[in-house]
This record gives sequence, C-alpha cells and structure tokens, in this order.
Amino acid sequence: MKILQLIDTLNPGGAERMALNYFYALRKAGIHSYLVVTRGLGVLGEEIQDDPDFCFVRKMHTFDLMSLWRFKSFLKKNQIEVVQAHGSSWFFAYLAKISGSRFKLVWHDHYGNSDFLEKRKIQPLKILSCYFDAVISVNQNLINWVKIKLEFKKNTICLPNFVVKISERDISLKGSKEIKIISTANLRAQKDYDNLFSAFRRVQQSYSVSLHLFGKNFHDPYSKKILNEISLMDDVYYYGEVPDIFPYLASANLGVLSSRSEGLPLALLEYGLSELPVVCTDVGDCREVTAQFAKLVPAQKPEMLAKAIIAYIQDEKNRILDASNLKKRVEELYSEKVVISQYLKFIEEI
Repeated sequence: MKILQLIDTLNPGGAERMALNYFYALRKAGIHSYLVVTRGLGVLGEEIQDDPDFCFVRKMHTFDLMSLWRFKSFLKKNQIEVVQAHGSSWFFAYLAKISGSRFKLVWHDHYGNSDFLEKRKIQPLKILSCYFDAVISVNQNLINWVKIKLEFKKNTICLPNFVVKISERDISLKGSKEIKIISTANLRAQKDYDNLFSAFRRVQQSYSVSLHLFGKNFHDPYSKKILNEISLMDDVYYYGEVPDIFPYLASANLGVLSSRSEGLPLALLEYGLSELPVVCTDVGDCREVTAQFAKLVPAQKPEMLAKAIIAYIQDEKNRILDASNLKKRVEELYSEKVVISQYLKFIEEI
C-alpha cells in the first residue's frame, strides 16, 4: 500500500506534527509512505526536505495550476493509492481528484475549536465532502459533527493523536527559578495566554517560578499583544518555534495548557511522555487523555488554574506520582504502535 500525507505547511502545530508522525510511523510499519507540503516548509520542514519521498509543491494561491501539476505528477510517479489530507489541505486533494488523479481521499480533521463547533463553517465542506472516501478525527465531537452537519455517510473513525520522541538530549531552560513551568502553544486566542499569565502572576507572588513559552508567532495583533505582555513580565521566556520540543521538556518541572478549546492536544501527550506533571483546562479531550493523573480546571478561570499549579508545587510526592502514571497511560493508549495498528485496519477497509 502507498499512502501519502498532505499538509499545507510544516510550521509547528498539531496537524503539522501529526502529518510528520504518520509519515515516519507508516514507514517504520513497512508501508510505502510519502509526504507532500503545499504552501510552506516551516521549521519542521528543515529535517525532511531532502527525503526522496517528500515533495514541496510551492502553492502560491488557491487555484495554482503549476503546483497542482507537480502534485499530480508526484501522485502518478509513485502510484499513490491513499491521500490522507490533514486540515484544510483537503481542497488541494479534491482538485487533484476531480482533474483525473485516482486515489482514495481520507480527510484528517484536526479542528481545535471542538468546544465551539456551532461556529464552524459548513460550506464548501458539506458539498465537496462527497469526494471523501473516509474521515479521521481526533475526538467523537468532531466525528458527530461530520456525520450530522456534513451528512457524511461513509467510513469514519476516531483516532487519537500520538507522539514520537525523537531526541534523548536535554536543553536547559533559561533562568534560575526553582520551578520551571512550560507551555507549548502557538500564539493564538484559542490558547488563552491571558488566562495563563493571570494565573502565573498569582503563583509568582509566593513561589520561585519561571514560565517558558514555545509556539508560533503569527505576527498578527494577538501575537503582538502577547509578546508585549511577555516583555513586561519577570521570569517569562519566549523561545518561538522549535523543531523538537522534547529536549526542553526534559528540564521543565511542570507542563501547563490554558486553552479555551482543544481537540486532542499533542502538548499533553508530549508532557506525559516526558513524565511531567500536568495542569490543564478541562476542554476537548484533555480529561480523556489525562484521566485522574493531572489537575484539570475550567477554562478561563485563572484563579483556579493558579491554585492547581500551587497544589503541585506544594506536594512533590503527588506530582511525581501523577507524572509517572500519566506517562504510563500515554504509552499504553497514545503510542505510535497502538494508533497505527487501528489506522491500517481502517484504511484497508475503505
């Protein structure tokens, strides 16, 4: 079987990392695995651009015929049987399909605002989803939305995200505070940095803590606002985008996610695999991922977020125990081996 992952960019983000994870995991499973990026390589693309099974088609606009020709040529040359289109890249795959390329089209839905699905745009998805052969989503809310709103009657499956730990090296985080709190989230309103900063200021008043932030700067008003706030705060460090977060997680003491909405956040899986105690908002599938081995609080409640962080700071024994149990849970339920096994069975049936 020949399976291709399609993604718009390789900027650090959940969908982008999952496209890479599937590309590598399927290759390890003995599948002919390929990856095509349409619009931008990004930081994650640096490690893969010389791979013979990778293609960057350099799409300049929605109906870029030259990039579409490059994509179709790559499909034909490698006799691709399945295209797994992540996020919004489904439209590019649709154009290839209606212009004569023959493959099974699987849409992998990574929509992060799964707590606010009533605001999600339906068109043109509803009309064009008839060209999909299957849909993969990271949680049941998204699957239900596909079935009801898109009236999609074909194959669907809920598959959790998974992470692959590439590096075993450590990179020291900045500062000299006793407790180093890390948060890996792009600078978007959905991630609710205001909530995080408000909670951190409360914790700062009584404890020796520093905050370490990783995520993409979109150079938009929200990103500028957040970066300005960071510049005015003590012991808060912004590292930007990094191709591999695990070396930094190794020197952190606590992982935090303060989002208003999530699907199944890779950040939690990365924290868990790094054996970090976790404090996060109770959104999306965060509770499903962590079970009782983390501290979950309601979204947009900074005082409760602060109390949860303080509870772990004060109780070292409990935070170590929870971190150990969370690691075991992630390894058992969100491992590459478990997810790829379910995935391949699903793909064979479509």
